[in-house]
Amino acid sequence: MTRRDLLLASVAAPPSVRDLPDRVEIATATVEAAIRKKGYVSGVAAHSFLDRKTGFRDPTFGLDIADWIMEPGSDEAYRDQLPKELRYEFNNLYHGAIPKRSIEGPQICTKAGELSPEIISGPGFVAVRQRYQYRIAAPGRRAGSVWEQTLVFPAGARYFVSSDRITSVNSSDAMFLRIDLPGHIRHRRGDVFSEVYLSYQGRIPSSEFFTDFPPDAKFLYRRDDRKIPRRMIRAFRLRDPATGRLGPWLTGMTLRASDVSEAWCHQRGYVCMIQEFGGRPVREGESFSAAFLIGYFDSISEMERVYDRYRGAAAIEVSPDGWRFQRSP
Repeated sequence: MTRRDLLLASVAAPPSVRDLPDRVEIATATVEAAIRKKGYVSGVAAHSFLDRKTGFRDPTFGLDIADWIMEPGSDEAYRDQLPKELRYEFNNLYHGAIPKRSIEGPQICTKAGELSPEIISGPGFVAVRQRYQYRIAAPGRRAGSVWEQTLVFPAGARYFVSSDRITSVNSSDAMFLRIDLPGHIRHRRGDVFSEVYLSYQGRIPSSEFFTDFPPDAKFLYRRDDRKIPRRMIRAFRLRDPATGRLGPWLTGMTLRASDVSEAWCHQRGYVCMIQEFGGRPVREGESFSAAFLIGYFDSISEMERVYDRYRGAAAIEVSPDGWRFQRSP
């Protein structure tokens, strides 16, 4: 926590938490959120993230949602041996023409079924930690890698911070985890958002997302180590579908930009905000992680100021005594 975080925590009402049979509900003076234990799991549940200042909620399938462990390359040679949830077909509108393959699955959000979140409360914050051990793997690979996610809700902030971490039982030259960040936008011809902002691309009007297109047609980010962007920010400006009133930006930041190997922003019935992090050599027994900040902002300049405060973070450490970002995993 920075000095500013400590000051906010000291003057804001402490967060409250309700541990219910199917979800964990968190409320601070500034936001509300829920973490589901059953069904569609991982991250913050769809439509549960409320900005108390403006009354807007997220129009997503969930925030910081976790999927498969993957790597570049095609599975065509052994696709008929794979369970359906590990098959990855490309040359289509959903995946474009970029060959990839799953190392381990299933997709956590849709197939894990049930998670057992651990709640950690401390001075000026509440955190939730959850984990899942992958149970199926591609031929020649082992199942058993562990995904861990930490979500921290600081008192007084309009955002939460999170970190996803993989501890792998396999080796790969370019292993990555696929997530949704901040989350997919569910809309009808831009009714719930007016524009998208990508720090590596610029501002994009919602009209660009009225018809479907594959991820590699436009707005695709692929890491070039010679040209890492100063910031990795992906956001969209909310709009009230009934009145057209503009709201805040719902923003997802990856605090160490070099962690992102690929990021999509394409239309497939909704705006798909898939992001992949890692994409570097991993040996059996090693871990890799990334740290994120997801929340509501009134301007792009405000996003940039907050990003710069935490720039370089790659993980989160949390205990009942407090929480802090780690600069390296």
